[in-house]
Amino acid sequence: MNYFQYNFKGSHFHIFSAEHLLTLLIIVLLSVCLFIFRRVLQKPKWENFLRYSLAVLLIIAEISLQTWYIYFHAWSPRFSLPLELSDLTVLLAIIMLLTKSVGLFNFTYFAGLGSSIQAILTPDLSIYSFPHFRYIEFFVSHGGVFLACLFMVAVEKYKPTFRSLWESILILDIYGACIFVVNHLLDANYLYIMKKPKIPSILDYLGPWPWYIITLEAIIIIVFLILYAPFFIHRKINKKKENLANAKP
Repeated sequence: MNYFQYNFKGSHFHIFSAEHLLTLLIIVLLSVCLFIFRRVLQKPKWENFLRYSLAVLLIIAEISLQTWYIYFHAWSPRFSLPLELSDLTVLLAIIMLLTKSVGLFNFTYFAGLGSSIQAILTPDLSIYSFPHFRYIEFFVSHGGVFLACLFMVAVEKYKPTFRSLWESILILDIYGACIFVVNHLLDANYLYIMKKPKIPSILDYLGPWPWYIITLEAIIIIVFLILYAPFFIHRKINKKKENLANAKP
């Protein structure tokens, strides 16, 4: 029961510790398996099973987190609402998996993968180390979003567009402006746009407030371009092959 306590007395989380690296390795291996076994997983029986299983896993993770906050009387609108980008994409990934929405995929691929990668590499877990509930829930939810996005690529054969990349950035900017207002109303710090987190993060290297927000915008664009790069290269290769085939007498 100690590993469910809100005021956990065990060892604190340490970034890139043995358990953290092992968790990252598991997520990477599962991601690789999606592509290695994609032909098997594309069969309707396995496709439905895995897609709904991922959705249910994310639903359980989100409900259990909110229940945990409420049970220990720790729920607060200042930090418990699913307004962080990585939390929001959990909800979007659930709907994407259940509906197979192309529109949601186009946004969740960039926002979900980008935020999940940042979250699992530099988790804001403070005192919660493995095998505490909060540690397991965190990596199940954020790792689940990571896997859900890759599932839609490997199994469902969805591909983001260059236009959706810039649409995603625009949506994030609008969302960030809305969250800025919410933060003022709640005295909160969702998206870390009011101040930097207390734990070490990439924001520590981006200058003081509010300049790090501008720098972060540039980093987001670069990350999204990197995420789009495999599809850009794939399309270029296919187009070159088509041109060569058409050029043959």
